Amino acid sequence: MASKGNGRGLELAREKMRSAGVDEVAIDTFAHYYRLLEHGETGMIAEDSIEPLDMESLDDVEVADDVAAEAIRRTAVIKLNGGLGTSMGMDRAKSLLCVRRGLSFLDIIARQVLHLRQQYDATLPLMFMNSFRTSADTMAALARYDELPVEGLPLEFLQNKEPKLLEADLMPAAYPKAPDLEWCPPGHGDIYTALRGTGLLAQLLDAGYRYAFVSNSDNLGAVPDARVAGWFAESGAPFAIEAVRRTPSDRKGGHFARRKQDGRIVLRESAQTLDADKEALADLGRHRFSSTNNLWFDLRAMTEALDARGGILGLPLIRNVKNLDPADPSTPKVIQIETAMGAAIEVFEGARTIEVGRDRFVPVKTTDDLLVLRSDVYDLGKDFVLAQGEDEVPYVALDGDFYKLVGDFDKRFPEGAPSLREADSFTVEGDWTFGRGVKVVGEVALTASSAQRVEGGTVLDEQEQHG
Repeated sequence: MASKGNGRGLELAREKMRSAGVDEVAIDTFAHYYRLLEHGETGMIAEDSIEPLDMESLDDVEVADDVAAEAIRRTAVIKLNGGLGTSMGMDRAKSLLCVRRGLSFLDIIARQVLHLRQQYDATLPLMFMNSFRTSADTMAALARYDELPVEGLPLEFLQNKEPKLLEADLMPAAYPKAPDLEWCPPGHGDIYTALRGTGLLAQLLDAGYRYAFVSNSDNLGAVPDARVAGWFAESGAPFAIEAVRRTPSDRKGGHFARRKQDGRIVLRESAQTLDADKEALADLGRHRFSSTNNLWFDLRAMTEALDARGGILGLPLIRNVKNLDPADPSTPKVIQIETAMGAAIEVFEGARTIEVGRDRFVPVKTTDDLLVLRSDVYDLGKDFVLAQGEDEVPYVALDGDFYKLVGDFDKRFPEGAPSLREADSFTVEGDWTFGRGVKVVGEVALTASSAQRVEGGTVLDEQEQHG
């Protein structure tokens, strides 16, 4: 791709960010990626430049109890909480969604951490990286947990924002009728920039913490587990990511690989995969592991890496092309410069990955995932940790016309989710409403051309049902 722009776009973008009060570290980081874009950088990772990665499993690792306890006492917990759940029709923090027993993601995360503090006599500070859209809602919801804040540390810090750039000439996009849409988040790779820019990285080190555990707030499996903390501390690695075996539902997602050129571990996202390599991306036998986005890093190693690089970690660029107003395809094409926080694995020599069970990766991206989470597939223990009832999680596919948006979804399960513990797959086409205590067994497919109701107490077993 030929280089574009003449420096004027960057100058205007810098001015725009400064006048919006964006931190200087974030502005310098944005400028770094802007120049890469100007020079035609696409961030693609070709299949012939990488080889498959194998790794050890947490199941095979011995971690002494005292090592685990000491490691968790020196750990700070950070949750990425910038998402609104717009794909599910939400307009507030996605983590406010009710999951179980009237508890939201935020409630369960707070209670997991409070329980671990008692269990290990650990300070275990919890912080949320919010966006300007999720901050107020999140902080209001956490206010009921008086004991959650740790003295001298904030409960939240804000992710940065950056201008969307017109694909045609890399100038900052203008949209006077909805100025908010001129801005976008820089991807979760912004966490390192934000931690440095807010001074939090230095604060954590000064307060005696050594490790950070970072994960997504919509993944309730991502408990700050002392055993994993102990493994990470003993490994001496500067950076690590928990991985899971890819399943058919992960075919399009990113995966780990080793770069042939220097032997470093890389995380290749689907947006960084050439069309010609899509088949290799989907080959679960070749690339067997994907990221949970559960990360561990050594605060000292991170500080040293940022110091050595003038505050810019230099994560691989993800060039995301969208419409200026995502809901209006007639608006101009814009480039959103993004980075992925897991991609930092290639920055650190000696970085590690470890295979963990699927119970540490329970992301909620759709209402299909939400139904599984609200069902009896998972138990929520006294420690507020999800316990998976069966070895396999059932495959769920709900008709997007009736269930995609949370409001519509809730109306159709007014008395709770059906039992899915004995289900292999549950496919719903058409408009079905479910009564209390419905049970799904084996492979069940429902289809209907008009609105239908499944009465309370019904057992749906291996069959196709038409309404």
